[in-house]
Parts: sequence; C-alpha cells; structure tokens
Amino acid sequence: MIRRRSIALFSLSFLDCICCGFGAIILLFVLTMGSQTEAMREMREKLQTILAQQLVTLAQFRQNKEDLARTQGLASRVVEAKREEDTIQALLAQLEQQLQYQQAGRRQQLVEVNELKADIAARQKKPDMLLNENIVPTPIGLPANSNYVCFVIDSSGSMRDPTTESLWAIVMRKFDEVLDAYPQVEGVQFLDADGRFILGGRTDDKWLPDSPEVRDAIKRALVRYPIFSNSNPVPGIVRAFRTLHDSDNAEMKMTIFILGDEFTGTADAVVRRLDELNPRDKHGKRKVVINAIGFPTAIKMGFNMGNTGVKYANLMREITYQHGGAFIALQDIEIP
Repeated sequence: MIRRRSIALFSLSFLDCICCGFGAIILLFVLTMGSQTEAMREMREKLQTILAQQLVTLAQFRQNKEDLARTQGLASRVVEAKREEDTIQALLAQLEQQLQYQQAGRRQQLVEVNELKADIAARQKKPDMLLNENIVPTPIGLPANSNYVCFVIDSSGSMRDPTTESLWAIVMRKFDEVLDAYPQVEGVQFLDADGRFILGGRTDDKWLPDSPEVRDAIKRALVRYPIFSNSNPVPGIVRAFRTLHDSDNAEMKMTIFILGDEFTGTADAVVRRLDELNPRDKHGKRKVVINAIGFPTAIKMGFNMGNTGVKYANLMREITYQHGGAFIALQDIEIP
C-alpha cells in the first residue's frame, strides 16, 4: 500500500506570496496617496490664490461702491446747495426791490408832506385885502352864502377819543362853528362817511327844516353816535349828491361840508365821479359847492394808517378847488 504524503494548504511559500501581494498593494496605495496629496495641495494653493484674488476684487468693488456713494452724496449736496443759493438770491432780490419801493414811497411821501405843508402855510396866510368887503369871514374862514347845507362826517375810530369813543372835542367844536356860520338856512342834513343819515330813517332822502330843535338834536346825536364808519368820506358825498340835490330847484344853493382825517381809496376815480355828479354849466360854474376840514388825528395820536392822512388832504384840496370851495387843514387836535 502506497502511503500518500499530506499536503499543507498554508505553507510558508504561500504566506510569502500573500505578504508580497499585500505589500505591493500597500506600496501602490502609498504611492497613489502621495500623488493625490500633491494634487490636492496644488489645487488648494490654486483655490487660495483665486480666493485671495476674489477678496481683492471684492475689496476694490466695495471701495468703488463707497466712492460712488460718496460722490453721489457730494453731487446731491452740491445740487441742494445750488438750489438754496438760488433761493437766497431770489429772496435778496425781492427784499432789495421792496426796499427800493419803500424808499421811493418814502421820498414820495416826503414830497407830498412838504407840498401839503407849503399849501397849508399859503392858505393860512391872511390876505392883504378882502375881495368882497360885504362878506364877513366865518370862524373857519369860509363865506356862508348857501341856503342848503349838508355835512358828511367821518365817524371812524381815528376821529374818536379812545377813552370815551366819542368824536374828538375839536371835531364837535369845528362842527358847531360851521353850523353857527349858517344862522338860517332852508334845509340841513347830516350823513356819516358811509352815507347813513345820522338822525335815522325818518329823515332819509329829505332835507331837515332848520330850527334850534333840529340843531340841538343833531349835536346830541353826534356826541353819542355809536356807528363807526369807514375812513372814506366818498360814499357819503355821493349819496348827498344823489338824494339831496334837486336839479329842478333853481333857488337851491347847496353846500357840502366834509369833516374827516383819512382817505383810503383812489383819488383819480373820486375826482372823475364827482365831476360827473356836479358838472360845470356853460359858464364854468357848478351847482354844488364842496368844502372840507381836515383833522390831524391819525398823525397826532400815532395811529398806524400809512399815508392816508396825506391822501385825504390831497384829495380834499383838489375837489374843493374844482368845486368852488375851500379846504381847511388843522395842525393840532388841541388835546389838553
């Protein structure tokens, strides 16, 4: 019987081969890992380089953005500053123009005041001789030759004593002087500057008969007259012409007396209107005479009314001259 030899499956030679195979694999793995590590390192360096460049670019972008925002802000500030400068220049030009207007107005007022002073001084000079020795001067320097007399009295605030709200004592005194200068007439009437009849509705549009009772009644009514009129006597003058003058009465010699201190309208329009209401006849005469007395109450008492007193004086001087009357300008209100 043949005796067979047993074969070992795991011999030393087999182990050597296995170990060599594993070693080769490990060597390949090590070699491969080394090359991959080098590639990764190079890639990482490239990525870092690219990242650094991107960061630099981003920083430049941010800087450019800030510079642009700063530039735009400066531009907007420049535009705003330019707009403000234009506004200031316009305001300065407007103020300069207003100043020129005020200076021109002041110069004109000074001229008007000087002319008014000269005219008042000339009118208050005593004449060397009377034109008619038969005419006796009245207390206010006016001849009384009319048979119908109408008064237009400014009852505004400047014509009143602020402590009593009654007409100034000088106004009542001058009114009495004018009324006493006409001791006997056929008709009298009294209106305020707005054209209201002072004695009330019973006498509207009619002449009052002249009598001591009527004169006393009107004096009492004026002292306590409660209605404040506007500082413009023109409406009262126009109503006097429209309602009181009778063109069919050939015997009527009508006189209008205006007592006031201010005028707030336009003088040219008033002159034209009165010329229409009281035209000249073929002989150059007018049917109604207009006289006026001017009181310096607005100036003396410090009322801030601009140049309304000068306008009143200029208007009264013109219309009294054109309508055959006279203008008396008082220089003081005689407050004790």
